[in-house]
Amino acid sequence: MIFFHIVTIFPDFFRGPLDYGITRRAAEMGLVKIAVHDLRNFTRDRHRTVDDRPFGGGEGMVLKPEPIFECLEPLGLRVRDERLRGIGNESVVVLSAQGQRFTQQVASELSALDRIVLICGRYEGVDERVVEGLADRELSIGDYVLSGGELGAAVIVEAVARLLPGAVGNEASARQESFTASEAPENAGPDSTCGSGGLLDYPHYTRPAEFRGMAVPEVLLNGNHEQIRRWRREQALKKTLRNRPDLLEGAALGEQDHEILKRIRSG
Repeated sequence: MIFFHIVTIFPDFFRGPLDYGITRRAAEMGLVKIAVHDLRNFTRDRHRTVDDRPFGGGEGMVLKPEPIFECLEPLGLRVRDERLRGIGNESVVVLSAQGQRFTQQVASELSALDRIVLICGRYEGVDERVVEGLADRELSIGDYVLSGGELGAAVIVEAVARLLPGAVGNEASARQESFTASEAPENAGPDSTCGSGGLLDYPHYTRPAEFRGMAVPEVLLNGNHEQIRRWRREQALKKTLRNRPDLLEGAALGEQDHEILKRIRSG
């Protein structure tokens, strides 16, 4: 089980995103536990102040360090240096536009932990002493700016929770999704759907076989699993080359994949 602690100034935000789908299923199954902490409960002034203007001037406000430190101290976490060395099987994460990009690989790493604290940045971010003295990593869910880390925290919780055994009804589906690292398809066994190998997922079709003049590709209807596997792999390569060519650098590609890509690029 993973215990998520979410630190935020908007605790009511999470009444929606955490109550549906995979996240709710994982919680009901006892695979995850989620506690949402209102940062304002750890302030000491009558205005419950959580932010202040930054030293040196500049636009916007920054979350103060005191409430964040006082919120986390009762949790009994390992000190930062120990966590950075892998002691304690836990992590403190600051959601920040300046953070490392959150990927499927990072989600996989987090899914092996017992406890994860997600600090939702807000305004212009958090006091740097939170990053330097408390958190062991900063994460960003994309190269764009949001008003706060709440959406990012919800994204991370679901992405991590769905990797836990039993959270997804068909566990094989989690192994073949887009961005999921796996061995090259020719080494992946007889499964006709094959692993993604770090590529984008292949196209999917369902009934009816023809819809508004658009037909399901014939290869998916003939029952030949090897042809289906090859077609899906080629389509995954085409979609990745078209939409996310950067993924090809780290994907698990076999000799046949390189031949397919050469054919696609040549026209």
